[in-house]
Amino acid sequence: MCGIIGYVGFRPVNETLFRGLRRLEYRGYDSAGIAVHDGERISLLKRRGNLDSLEPHLEALPREASMGIAHTRWATHGHPTTENAHPHLDCRGEIAVVHNGIIENFQELREELTARGHRFLSQTDSEVVAHLVEEEYQGDLLEAVRRALRRLEGAYALVVMSSREPGVLVGARKDSPLVLGLGEGENLLASATPALLDCTHRALALENGEMAKVTRDTWRLLDLAGRPVERRPFEIPYDVAAVEKGGYADFMLKEIYEQPQAWKNTLRGRLDRSGRLRIEELEGHGIDLSSIRRIIFVSCGTSYHASLLGRYIFEAWMDIPVEVDIASEFYYREPRLDPSCLVVAVSQSGETLDTMGAVRWAARCGAPSLSVVNVVGSMMARESDGVLYTHAGLEIGVAATKTFIAQMAAVYLLGLYLGQERGLLEEGFVREVFSYLESLTGSIEEVLEDTEAVETCAEKYCRCEDFLFLGRNINYPMAMEAALKLKEISYIHAEGYPAGEMKHGPIALLHPGFPVVALIPSDPIYDKVRNNIEEVRARQAPVIAMATRGNHEVGGFSDEAIFVPEVRPQFNPVVLAPALQLLAYHIAKMRGCNVDQPRNLAKTVTVE
Repeated sequence: MCGIIGYVGFRPVNETLFRGLRRLEYRGYDSAGIAVHDGERISLLKRRGNLDSLEPHLEALPREASMGIAHTRWATHGHPTTENAHPHLDCRGEIAVVHNGIIENFQELREELTARGHRFLSQTDSEVVAHLVEEEYQGDLLEAVRRALRRLEGAYALVVMSSREPGVLVGARKDSPLVLGLGEGENLLASATPALLDCTHRALALENGEMAKVTRDTWRLLDLAGRPVERRPFEIPYDVAAVEKGGYADFMLKEIYEQPQAWKNTLRGRLDRSGRLRIEELEGHGIDLSSIRRIIFVSCGTSYHASLLGRYIFEAWMDIPVEVDIASEFYYREPRLDPSCLVVAVSQSGETLDTMGAVRWAARCGAPSLSVVNVVGSMMARESDGVLYTHAGLEIGVAATKTFIAQMAAVYLLGLYLGQERGLLEEGFVREVFSYLESLTGSIEEVLEDTEAVETCAEKYCRCEDFLFLGRNINYPMAMEAALKLKEISYIHAEGYPAGEMKHGPIALLHPGFPVVALIPSDPIYDKVRNNIEEVRARQAPVIAMATRGNHEVGGFSDEAIFVPEVRPQFNPVVLAPALQLLAYHIAKMRGCNVDQPRNLAKTVTVE
């Protein structure tokens, strides 16, 4: 969740750390802080609020610093206050720590340390780490951190420095991401690769139970037993332009308009010259697809809605049962799995802790797992038996947009591939559908070119405090995703519901000030959805119909209409998604909300 960065090198440290935090602010923005080492002592600057609250005070830090660590926080333990902001120091101000994750036994450790005379200044779980390292320090920071880690239970990505060891940073991880950036005369540690881009494109990811010791010219990777670890660096596949707004008002709007490219990139190169579908990442994965008798999608948030789409597609194309589970519930109910069950884990970051837990449960049960992720080399990609990468590029906006459309492309692609490999879909069908998927890039562009009706609806209903989104069959997941988007960025109470279920409860909520967005594109159940709309109109709630262009009757049973291009019914979600995102975006902007930094949210959820 939180963004952490450590730097040692030749650049101005204060500015380098702050720019790194800007690249990570999507991970948390409740409070922020920087600690730097000027060769003699550690100086600390912390503020409540986002980085705009910290920036005016950077001049208070010494300019001659040679290294430092910094943090932008998403609060778990303790309110978002200046005192609870990271970095945290020990009693003597000699050890500084930044932490992402949750220390589950922090209360027990805090009581022990307090009894031995330690004085705590915050309510966070993270502060205990600084005190533990202080107790263990005997002239070797790496060894002190290694011994301190033996006491910790829970998840962590840590970067630690000591005033007694100028030029040395120590990092460690367990269940929270940490990457090492490798430069020339400079090295970095960070919770995500965007923080590294101003200094290097060469990096390596720490695995669970690994540590790194970093100076400006050297780095060492080792496990918790102190044994050296060898690993090849990788190239970060995007540049600084990917983390800039590029003339758009917000990252979210920029990323909405990058969706045609994200769709195209995820499909690109998947069909070989013979017309056979190929997913290069899955070749040689070792999963026996012919033996699969059950498919289980596990995911969270927006990825869960992409997974629901997968159920409709897979069951339509293959004679195989498909389940969809919320990852945080899947793991704790300990479902019965065996080698005939394929677990498909869907995650934008590939670091979502709940979804990672589902992958590990599958491994314990002997069930193969396949991850759909956007981040190459992420933890989930490494630990799954197979991986299908989406190619949306870096997404900065906290509310998922282009990563969602790319996940949808991946779900369609995976359905075709599994059907092909199991011999359930004819090659001609696979080629024809894949070609149609490629053609949908133009349909997505068409949605984004004409937004007048969306903006009109947003202006008319932006002051309402409740919304209901209705969809049936394959459009039901889109209703859920639309409600989530509106909640995330505008703070309006919204629900996504199967249209046929409305009369089993939600209809009681309807009144003239409660708009209902009905997803009614042309498809075989169009008349059923129209009947549900009539039930809404009978309760005098305003209806916003999202319909297929060319529908001339929709004005007779709706108050407003937003039209999307005509596509085959199975692919209506592809054109509905960007229209619904734009509706949420414009409503939020008209309410004065910060769409890139919604309150209480963070981009990557690496805690339970």
